[in-house]
Amino acid sequence: MQIGIPRERLTGETRVAATPETVKKYVAAKHTVLVESGAGARAHFPDDAYVQAGAQIVDAAQALGAELIMKVKAPDASELPQMKSGAVLVGMLDPFDQEGLARLAAAGLTAFALEAAPRITRAQSLDVLSSQANLAGYKAVLLAANQYGRLFPMMMTAAGTLKAARAVVLGAGVAGLQAIATAKRLGAVVEASDVRPAAKEQIESLGAKFIDVPFETDEEREIAQGVGGYARPMPAAWMARQAALVAERCKQADIVISTALIPGRPAPQLISAETVQAMKPGSVIVDLAVERGGNCPLSEKDQIVEKHGVALIGYSNLPALVPHDASALYARNILDFMKLISNAEGELAIQQEDEIVTACLVCKDGTVLRSA
Repeated sequence: MQIGIPRERLTGETRVAATPETVKKYVAAKHTVLVESGAGARAHFPDDAYVQAGAQIVDAAQALGAELIMKVKAPDASELPQMKSGAVLVGMLDPFDQEGLARLAAAGLTAFALEAAPRITRAQSLDVLSSQANLAGYKAVLLAANQYGRLFPMMMTAAGTLKAARAVVLGAGVAGLQAIATAKRLGAVVEASDVRPAAKEQIESLGAKFIDVPFETDEEREIAQGVGGYARPMPAAWMARQAALVAERCKQADIVISTALIPGRPAPQLISAETVQAMKPGSVIVDLAVERGGNCPLSEKDQIVEKHGVALIGYSNLPALVPHDASALYARNILDFMKLISNAEGELAIQQEDEIVTACLVCKDGTVLRSA
């Protein structure tokens, strides 16, 4: 099979969908790999490394004209016309973007959105959301540390003792847990909140304190369990209690890392403008949910802004700030997914009865297969 690896054209996207490591494995599996010149340059994978792995360096038209195209993000208006009807597209295509999926279907593509993979044990090795969120949580803390005008750890000096920074992490999914671990390693005192009761044990295992919002009804307790490892929208009464408790913790915090997201929905607003106003001058908020509207209404996408003396970091693509490692993990995710849609002879062989394949398949034969 002919595999195309085009250069990502979205502004700020530095990752690449295949690395020399995975290209070598595709070539060994009898695939022909066409890498657009410069596709891996921003992730520090030079063309020479791809050639040594067995790939051919080509122009954009040849990479986009392959039988199977691997991308990080969905193709833009300039790329779609260069893809052949009947080609297979694999990438992070946003399965909730109905307009985007309609464009892929209209182009005659068979498209797989890897974010839609079910949260089951067998799919862990191809879970792109987890692999990228892990890096986002790590980078969020480093950005906060860089922006914060003081130290994270407690430090005892001849001139006196400096107190440790206090950090609050909102949302204890993959990104949140990595943020907790990173902040602890840097020496901060960490508290964290999540709607799911199961998150308490994970938070405490990393040395952080769980911000507990008690459930008052069986309905609240049931909704909090989530679905398939993802959070669900909580009732208004619980959200109000959480908001009050979180506001108090944020007022005392130096660093707030906010990661709360619900698939296919706007991000829940957890940090109000009033809370920001009441925070200590010099505090830092990193809003990882800014792409879905943000957990704080004052966050601005892809900007660092200061409001009421608080710095709000709203970068929407933190994995792209560590492109080498982010690409390496993402490329391995795709490599594992490829085992489900190709055979030992290197031919396309989509296992449509497989639940992972079915979940990720968003359009085929001109039809969108996934509703919002």
